[in-house]
Amino acid sequence: MADIIKARIKEGSPAARGANWDGQGTNFALFTANATKVEVCLFDSTGEREIERIELPEYTNQIFHGYLPDVGPGTFYGYRVHGPYEPEAGHRFNPNKLLLDPYARAHAGELTWDPAVFGYKMETGDDLTFDERDSAAFMPKCVIVDPNFDWHGEPERQFVPWDHTIVYETHVKGFTKLHPKVPEELRGTYAGLGQKEVVDYIRSLGVTSVELLPIHTFINDDFLLQKGLTNYWGYNSIGFFAPDPRYASDVPNSLREFKEMVARLHEAGLEVILDVVYNHTAEGNEKGPTLSFKGIDNASYYRLLPDQPRYYINDTGTGNTVNLSHPRVIQTVTDSLRYWVQEMHIDGFRFDLGTILAREPHGFDEQSGFLKVCQQDPVLSQVKLIAEPWDIGPGGYQVGSFPAGWAEWNDKFRDTVRDFWRGEATPAELAPRLCGSGDVFNNSGRRAWASVNFITAHDGFTLNDTVSYNEKHNEANGEDNNDGHSHNRSWNCGAEGPTDDPEVTALRERQIRNFLATLFVAQGTPMLLAGDEFGRTQGGNNNAYCQDNEISWLNWEIEEKGQSLIRFTQKLLTLRHKYPILRRTRFFTGEMNEELGIRDVTWINANGGEMQPGDWEDANAKCFGMVMDGRAQVTGIRKRAQDATVLIVINGYHDMVEFTLPEASGGKGWQLLADTNLPEDDGEAFEFGAVYQATGRSVVLFLLQPEG
Repeated sequence: MADIIKARIKEGSPAARGANWDGQGTNFALFTANATKVEVCLFDSTGEREIERIELPEYTNQIFHGYLPDVGPGTFYGYRVHGPYEPEAGHRFNPNKLLLDPYARAHAGELTWDPAVFGYKMETGDDLTFDERDSAAFMPKCVIVDPNFDWHGEPERQFVPWDHTIVYETHVKGFTKLHPKVPEELRGTYAGLGQKEVVDYIRSLGVTSVELLPIHTFINDDFLLQKGLTNYWGYNSIGFFAPDPRYASDVPNSLREFKEMVARLHEAGLEVILDVVYNHTAEGNEKGPTLSFKGIDNASYYRLLPDQPRYYINDTGTGNTVNLSHPRVIQTVTDSLRYWVQEMHIDGFRFDLGTILAREPHGFDEQSGFLKVCQQDPVLSQVKLIAEPWDIGPGGYQVGSFPAGWAEWNDKFRDTVRDFWRGEATPAELAPRLCGSGDVFNNSGRRAWASVNFITAHDGFTLNDTVSYNEKHNEANGEDNNDGHSHNRSWNCGAEGPTDDPEVTALRERQIRNFLATLFVAQGTPMLLAGDEFGRTQGGNNNAYCQDNEISWLNWEIEEKGQSLIRFTQKLLTLRHKYPILRRTRFFTGEMNEELGIRDVTWINANGGEMQPGDWEDANAKCFGMVMDGRAQVTGIRKRAQDATVLIVINGYHDMVEFTLPEASGGKGWQLLADTNLPEDDGEAFEFGAVYQATGRSVVLFLLQPEG
């Protein structure tokens, strides 16, 4: 038998890592700097029985490789990697453990949490011990794929300009799991999200870009499974190239199903952005399982304590940190990103705990190897790159510090807007957030779109819960309500949770509209959490990462107040698309352009005059106006624009304020566009100097009526 195997295997090539089928056979290539031998294991058609174990014959530039001419798509495989088991030196090789290929394009099966999947004798708790049990029976398997997919049915991809971008964050499963118009067998799947009724709804809102929570293959944590819970969000990756099969209605064709979903969204003019997790993996710390990277080359793939390489640097809070200082690890991540862009037609990425990707041994570095690669890469530099610019490591908070070309989640916007509408922030604090947070991002030629503005995201309260709960209610997570943030900057408007009080209900509904209006009139890139447009609730759970159930799934039985909110959201997004002044790329400064005689933004007090220093300092002055002049310079060319001028009146006071509508050059009066107290009303005209009764806690938008 050994002679037959040796006769079949050919040298192959180290050029492309992973298992790559060329139409006649498959080339296997695996990077490991410290291993002594690599074997590829082939399994039967069920993926349960190992039928062959073949040593890769060549080792070139730290890559083991070989070619099998009669192995093709649909074949289940994994690796066994030999080398020193010396945890105190950072090496954890154990050939008894079947390992997932970091470059696998598809996976099948789920991990079974058995002691055999640990490289050490798990029962002892001593990671210096060596476990000889075979883990193959308990491991998911890699699958060789046919990469061919006919994209010809998809129209030429049109990337959405940043200044037009409106991000819609959602979860593949949760978005359609309860959707009545999706066939039951497709609910919660890639195919479900690609259904025409679903795509048409998303498009109808006016958003441009669908951002999906992690779809890379991930692992369910054992401690959650023991409590009957699961890792719903998916921030526990184990494969950077494969769409997770749990979201496929047709698992053997999960890759094709994912591509079909992308094609359907693209046909509707919607971009697809992936939330990606390259900062850590599901293997945890020294006490975690050996599933892939740890057994392939622990010392290369992970950041280890320099003086105690038995232990891991834990800048993520999950046990390990991927070593983005290693050139082959950077290559793994960038190869993954390019694969999703070129082969899967993905339009951009949101990087979970993005600070880690820019961290070198000395700390955060905006000239880190990874950021340099992205900046100069001809593929990656052309797609949307969005950083979550913080982690728990030293110097982990880096909002505004990513290089030109990147956008960043702006939690300063979230916190200030939440504080303002609960009466804890002043107009002076809110003003820069409305102008694109130039105090944070206006450097190195960056544009206002670099600020990704959001009120809510998957992590935290929904918008409905932000106005309905003062405290988190995470009892369902099984941690005695100790998990999740306690400082939510929320306000329940007078009652905790659901209530029949009409005054509280009315205030909550208006506050939701206030948040949405603030989000969509502010300069920058707005991000809307799916379901906020119709008042979705999680029952006060602000950390629903483990709730793969009705707590997290969107409920499509939408009552009239939810339908009304959808219409109001659509109205706001229509206005944002229609009036370019609401989405300028240049930061508003409020400074007079002497050459043009124009201020891009003018701040107005309730008496209709320009805000004075004393107005900003007045703790009782909670109502103010913002005139965005459509004549203001749009580009570096010094000339007047011809866009519409818009007035925004923001009343954070608890009672009605009589606001005098100011005069504005080039116009004869103001036309009502939207009022969060009267969401269905618009069109009424007002003369300069007219007094508008701004309802307590409301936002009002006006359009300057041109002369003539």
